Amino acid sequence: MNLGLILLCLAYVLSQFYRAFLAVLTDVLGADLGATPDTLATASGLWFLSFAAMQIPVGYALDTIGPRRTSAVLLLLGGAGGAAVFALASTPLHINIAMFLIGIGCSPVLMASFYLFARMYPAAMFATLGAVMIGVGSLGNLAGSVPLTMAVEMFGWRETLWVLAGVTVVISIGIWFAVADPPKVESDVKGSVFDLFKIKALWFIYPLMLVYYAPAGAMRGLWIGPYVTDVFGGDAGIASLWMGVAMIAGTFCYGPLDRMLGTRKGVALVGNAMACLFCLLLGLGVAQGYWSAVMLFAAAGFFGVSFPLLMAHGRAFIPAHLVGRGVTLMNLFGIGGVGLWQVISGRMHASLSPNASNVADPYQAIFLFFAAMLAVGVVIYAFSEDRLD
Repeated sequence: MNLGLILLCLAYVLSQFYRAFLAVLTDVLGADLGATPDTLATASGLWFLSFAAMQIPVGYALDTIGPRRTSAVLLLLGGAGGAAVFALASTPLHINIAMFLIGIGCSPVLMASFYLFARMYPAAMFATLGAVMIGVGSLGNLAGSVPLTMAVEMFGWRETLWVLAGVTVVISIGIWFAVADPPKVESDVKGSVFDLFKIKALWFIYPLMLVYYAPAGAMRGLWIGPYVTDVFGGDAGIASLWMGVAMIAGTFCYGPLDRMLGTRKGVALVGNAMACLFCLLLGLGVAQGYWSAVMLFAAAGFFGVSFPLLMAHGRAFIPAHLVGRGVTLMNLFGIGGVGLWQVISGRMHASLSPNASNVADPYQAIFLFFAAMLAVGVVIYAFSEDRLD
């Protein structure tokens, strides 16, 4: 990888951190700002929703002005600016605004990398390169667990956010100077994002993209923390760390399997079915202790990170002149789904908690909801067309 891709990978580390760090800050933000798990679920959902809403304009920008300016400017203004707002927050509303801005800032980072992979490398390498980028970037997921807990205890959460804002500024500037835009595709064929909906092969992939990451993203991003704390009195940081490790391992495992086994559809289908199973087990209350719950969360995370494989599957049907808009549309479904389901899950917890006979009941209802959504996506995906090139 060249310096530009390395910096984009570092930016993706930040993106993974920002989407997951609220799970560890639940208690301290509750004490300082009066933020509840329900309000933080909304804040987490706003990150995903703003990220998703930006995918269409980001896709257009990648195809027209290139990944360098698109990623550098948005990461600087949205990412660093949002982190600064978070550091200054005095109410839960400010947390919502900060997460919304950070979502905008992180929105182009991974897709800029995928755009470069699609334009500069053989199609057969797309899933593997994507898995490497996501796997390395997922170190940010780990940083948002025990290391963040330690930093907050040592320095305070506001000071930690100011440091993150500064790091985001430095990486943004580095991207501006180091990333090289590939030559523009010269084509007489004009197209828009609407042309992507005319590709029937993608119709069976979009529904799974909408739900595949919702369980892993929402549980790691928020619910694992309050669940293990409220139900088992366990450490949220340790639980988040193990789920994050499992998600990294799963990403690296998914990456080369399509070439090894000669099928993308088969690998993604089995993997997401397994993720559905472990969400179901969590929802049924199979976990009877802290470590058994952590193991189930880790298993759901391991199988719930088929993003590079699904992206490669969809990319195989997208024409070259629509690559930017194509990969960002796929990402819109993936990230937008998490945001939507995260907000809904927060509403579910708020409505079920007051009348719950058991503290675990609202959480288990959320996990069953995730399992049901994922099952629907898997069934539809089963009718998709497999393609490797």
